[in-house]
Amino acid sequence: MQPPLDGVTVLDLTRVLSGPYCTMILGDMGARIIKIEQPGKGDDTRGWGPPFLDGESAYFLSINRNKESVTLDFKQPAGRAILERLIAKSDVLIENFRPVTLAKIGLDYASLAPAHPRLVFCSISGFGQTGPRRKEAGYDAVIQAEGGLMSITGAADGPPYRVGVAIGDIVTGMFAAQGVLLALLARERTGHGQLVDVGMLDSVAALLTYQAGIYFATGSAPRRIGNRHPTIVPYETFAAADGDFVLAIGNDDQWRRFCTVAGLGDDERFATNRLRVTGYAELKPILAVRLRTETRRSWIERLTAAGVPCGSVRDLEEVLSDPQLDAREMIARVEHATLGAMSVLGIPVKLSDTPGAVRTAPPTLGQHTESVLQHDLGLSEADIAALRERNAI
Repeated sequence: MQPPLDGVTVLDLTRVLSGPYCTMILGDMGARIIKIEQPGKGDDTRGWGPPFLDGESAYFLSINRNKESVTLDFKQPAGRAILERLIAKSDVLIENFRPVTLAKIGLDYASLAPAHPRLVFCSISGFGQTGPRRKEAGYDAVIQAEGGLMSITGAADGPPYRVGVAIGDIVTGMFAAQGVLLALLARERTGHGQLVDVGMLDSVAALLTYQAGIYFATGSAPRRIGNRHPTIVPYETFAAADGDFVLAIGNDDQWRRFCTVAGLGDDERFATNRLRVTGYAELKPILAVRLRTETRRSWIERLTAAGVPCGSVRDLEEVLSDPQLDAREMIARVEHATLGAMSVLGIPVKLSDTPGAVRTAPPTLGQHTESVLQHDLGLSEADIAALRERNAI
């Protein structure tokens, strides 16, 4: 079966993470992604490292599979002409420049829509296309700070921390992909494309969910409380005899089963989640002492058998060698143009009838320039050579 986005062409003017993550999602589901990169340099992340694999950035390789790389300087007239021809052949254009940047050169949605009414135009930015901060650049660490995530991440008596991956960029890319899909669906009904405007600050604020709910309910900003949950107890990391594991008891039935396994008996002081939350200061030391008496493996095996949610705190070597991920095809092997066989993460969305696929490795810089210009635009070898002489490609 054809993947769900087969036949959709996406012109990708993005770089770094939020935009490339978005286009990777679309590419995984069958869209053709034509990634436009600056001649001689490419996406900024091609230079991010170490580690590098024979000159290829591990960072870039992690988020650019299923794409074709075309080098193009569209600030030059010749490059601009090629870009406009590619726009005419595309269903979607995605960019993550600062707002007004493309407007200055007539490549924003308002400029392109009259000539390309079916075009879905997705703009990703730090603060969105409107509002008093719209012209500011968006960087993940700044957005995690400004968006409140850092204020609720870290130990209660320690400094704020950013999440260990660039979650602001990643979730923005996910929302952008969702927006593009919704706009394509709407186009099927209306015949018209539209602007998809996704801001990083909006996206991170949307992650606050129950923490924002706590603020709306109480008027007090939630504080850092380490690994514990603000409204569920016990739901945090504990130290076993040989390392840390997570206990995630989500209801009173699970609590009773936990107490049976742990030999804690019935204590009416902690019978309900409400009592456990209000009595946390008393309960935590009791649990900490008991859970240190056995190994992680012992606790996890017995608690899992009893239906109590728990898990070991694992490093990435342990995670990426998990047979469960292997069974779910979450580690894929692809053939890179210069590196040979390499591993990338798989696709988390499993469709039964029209599945996506990791078809191609991340491209080398400009790997597909000639093929796209020849086969899609009909340029001759002489035309391409002339463009190279002018550094337009």
